[in-house]
Amino acid sequence: MKGKLIGDILVVKKEPDNLEELIKFPYINRVVKLGQIHGQKREPDIEMIYGEGTETIHKENYCKFKIDVAKVMWSKGNTGERQHMSTLPDSNETIIDMFAGIGYFTIPMAVHSKPNKIYAIEINPVSYNFLCENIKLNKVEDIVEPILGDCGLQDFNHVADRIMMGYIGTTHHYLDSAISYLKKGGIIHYHESTPEPILFTRPVERVKEAAAKQDREIEVLNKRSIKKYSPGVYHTVVDIKVN
Repeated sequence: MKGKLIGDILVVKKEPDNLEELIKFPYINRVVKLGQIHGQKREPDIEMIYGEGTETIHKENYCKFKIDVAKVMWSKGNTGERQHMSTLPDSNETIIDMFAGIGYFTIPMAVHSKPNKIYAIEINPVSYNFLCENIKLNKVEDIVEPILGDCGLQDFNHVADRIMMGYIGTTHHYLDSAISYLKKGGIIHYHESTPEPILFTRPVERVKEAAAKQDREIEVLNKRSIKKYSPGVYHTVVDIKVN
């Protein structure tokens, strides 16, 4: 079956030849065709092929995500990274999720690792509203504080044990703010879309340069490639301790 299943909605890139066969599956109630993705807010063009309505509840790793596939992106390729971020070692941490979206990483961290506090920041009002709903849906109101606004303009002064930067595109523009939000010895999970020849060198150098501006040094803990983003370009993550 080509496409990705989000809740009970099958999202495809082109209209399937075997539509009648697909809709016989009890877990597929709707089919939509995904077109272009627009702007920093990653807003999708959607064409309804079968069924009605584009809102659903997607379940993954014992977490629930309410989402409208016509308004908000869902990346199936990030499943492993969401799983990875649900296994944090220290429940006493304060975490800042700088690009929270609908709670892609915030919800797994809150549900499974149960840190002391997560500040989840999102600039897109549509995604923010789903974030607030998903916090309630997963019963993590006591852990997660949602914030509608620019993640680079928050009043956090060395409060975070951990920073989540799970957006790719212009993520490096926010590194100065991330460093200033982070406690000494805190960890940044920095995501970037990177050409293969500089797969891990550029992300590490960018964090290193941002830390140096604030007289801080880094220690690389882990590097991994999540998925292919485009020809010759990969979605990469580096986990870096900032002292």
